[in-house]
Amino acid sequence: MALWVRFARDGAEGFGLLEGDSVRVHAGDIFAAPEPTGESLPLADLRLLPPVRPARFIGLWNNFHEVAAKAGNAIPAEPLYFLKSPGSIIGPEAAIRPPAGYTGKVIYEGELGLVIGRTCTNATEAEAGAAIFGLTCVNDVTALDLLQADPSFPQWARAKGCDTFGPVGPAIATGLDWSAQRVKVALNGRVRQDYPLSDMILPPARIVSLISREMTLHPGDLIACGTSLGALPMRPGMVVEVTIEGIGTLRNSYAPIA
Repeated sequence: MALWVRFARDGAEGFGLLEGDSVRVHAGDIFAAPEPTGESLPLADLRLLPPVRPARFIGLWNNFHEVAAKAGNAIPAEPLYFLKSPGSIIGPEAAIRPPAGYTGKVIYEGELGLVIGRTCTNATEAEAGAAIFGLTCVNDVTALDLLQADPSFPQWARAKGCDTFGPVGPAIATGLDWSAQRVKVALNGRVRQDYPLSDMILPPARIVSLISREMTLHPGDLIACGTSLGALPMRPGMVVEVTIEGIGTLRNSYAPIA
């Protein structure tokens, strides 16, 4: 297993392998045989960036049995998905901020993120599985009151695509068995979500395969696999942490309303 990170240092950006308390710097394309530069940097000297900058940021709804059963939702045969703005993405320790003038509920949703590593169109499940480069943590932040602000038109993109509403990171894990992991979300240190990824309705390879029938996926694209029970509103000043063992903890604060 390996952990890839992107970082900023002295006004420049780079990427590399996280190894304990340091990063072994690489050059080239992270998705196409990157080469080590021979440089190793202390993690304490770096600011971690979002590990991926996708052209497409896709999120799933109703993809866990437990939450579907509680809500009385039918089990979907295909991904029920929406698009989040790639501009919503922020990295570890960055602040989540509500949109200007918004005073409604803002909720966290801890999720597994799939990072695509090769071009994928109309793929079989085997091809789709091979196209998944690695896994990351996602916080699918939602302005809940915007979602149904117009009763005639559920506003998924608007409610989920605000600036800062897409925390991702801290790393991309390759070679990690997703089915053996849990997603845990702590709010001010208190665990509010704790669910097994094995409860997923549509597993990663099937998700990628089915979505690839409708849109071509490219290296760097990101798919959030949906969430389970326990997604709740945040209050200004709170700290939210999404943890998946083997990937790490994605930590962000919810900034007070200006």
